[in-house]
This record gives sequence, C-alpha cells and structure tokens, in this order.
Amino acid sequence: MDNSRRPVGPIEWTEGQEHWDHWWHYLTPSPAHRRLGLTCLGVGMQQGRLPAVGPRVLEHHVAVVILSGEGWFSSDGRPPVDVRAPVLLWLYPGVVHHYGPYEPGWSECFVDFTGPATDAYRELGFIDRQEPVVPLSSAEAVQHLVKKMATVCRQGGPHVEVETSAAVHELLVALRRGRADRDPNGHPVLESLARDACLPLTIPEHARRMGMTVAELRDSVRRSAGCSPKDYVLSIRLTRAKDLLAGTDLGVASIARRVGYDDPAYFTRIFTRRVGSAPSVFREQRSRGFIG
Repeated sequence: MDNSRRPVGPIEWTEGQEHWDHWWHYLTPSPAHRRLGLTCLGVGMQQGRLPAVGPRVLEHHVAVVILSGEGWFSSDGRPPVDVRAPVLLWLYPGVVHHYGPYEPGWSECFVDFTGPATDAYRELGFIDRQEPVVPLSSAEAVQHLVKKMATVCRQGGPHVEVETSAAVHELLVALRRGRADRDPNGHPVLESLARDACLPLTIPEHARRMGMTVAELRDSVRRSAGCSPKDYVLSIRLTRAKDLLAGTDLGVASIARRVGYDDPAYFTRIFTRRVGSAPSVFREQRSRGFIG
C-alpha cells in the first residue's frame, strides 16, 4: 500500500455533515430455506465517506463489490493492499478482515450468504480463499442483481428468502464472469477441450495438441472448471450423447462412435454409471415420438 495515501483507519467525520448513504436488509432463513443449499443472509448498498470495517471475523461468506472509488483491504492478518473499483472483496468465514475507503469515499454493494453449496462453488473455482481481492472488468451485472434483491426485500412477501437465495447463485456466476483476469466468453483451454472432446483422443493427446504437459492441462482445467480434464471431456461427451439419444433415431453404437467411443459396450457402461440409466432407457424416457 502507498504510505503517502491517507493513513489506514476510520475516516474522520465533520459533525453534522452528510457523509454516508446506505440501505441494507438482513434475513433470517428457516431450516427449510437453509436446505436450499445457499441462503441469503443480507443485502445492502452504501456510498460516501464510509467508516472502516474491522478488524473483525464473520461466520459466513460476504461478497463486497466496490463499484466506484479506491481504498485499502487486509485479510487474514496480511498487510493492507490498495484496491480500486471495480473490485470484489471476499470476506471468508473465520478469517479476520479490515478495510475501508480513501477520501472522498467509495460506492459499494454487498451480499451475505451461507450454506453447504458454498463447498461446491469453492470446488468449482467460483470461490477461492487464496484470492480475497478479485479485480473485475465490470460490476454492472452484479449491481443489477443486488438491485433486484433489494427490490424483492422491499416488496416483502412469503418467498423473500427463496427469491434472494436463488439470486445468490446468479450472483456467484456474475462474479465469475466479471473477473478481469478471465475471458467472459470462455477459457481457451476449456474451449479447445470442448471442441475436440468427441474425438477419440486421450488426455495426453489433448495436452500435446495444446502444447501443454498433462500436469499443466490438469491444473488449468481444475482452476477453471473445478474438475479433472477427464471428467470435463466425459461430461461433454455424455451431454452430446443425451442430445442424440433424445433427438435422433441413431443406434447406440453409432452414437457411441460420434462421441468418441469405438466400443459401444464400454460407452454403455460408462453412460449407465454416470447417468444412472442405460442409453436405451434414457431414450425411452426422453423421446417425444417425433423421430424418424
């Protein structure tokens, strides 16, 4: 952090001065709502000469998005770093954090959330405890979602918790797509794997085609998709096979070859194990009678 900037700590107020505009709403989801997987605990928007936050520790996740302005942020006892909008600040449960704006203040929105689905989002790379500060290319989509959540809270009703919890899923996707270090339209390694997934290629062959080692390919796919290259390719193959089973009258052996398997019996086994039903059963259940 640039030590020539205003010292870390709360901004001093001028008595009687209007310095801080804010709106927030906190929710108390029931046990049934918590079984949705993600529950929204609070949503808010504020701007101006906000006071510094912390040092403090929370028991849940908070996504704080700085929409305009600059400030500083410290997490897990690390020295403060400068942050500049648009940027995402992750507040992780059990991790001490401390942050605030420089003069003349900043604009931010935040969403508090919790639930067992956070583990899955972490595994898929949407939440990374090693990256508490995430520069964004744009915060427009996030701001839109927070405003939508605020509208739901203001209107009230019996399903506020359900609607806001559904919006948390959208928020996590928007934050992922808005990262400044990622292409919002895709990842070149994943795009290459998806393009060639149905070719009869091994993972080492995929890696060689991309000029990578298998370890480099594995690390890249794990960071970007939260799974191994083998699982990523398998998911694409089985998705394509489902489309062909439901929408064509091609035989199972022909479909197996089209998605990269020369052995129909092996394709049937792996399809059945992953999908939970055999290809023929899947076709019977999904066919709408207009094939042929």
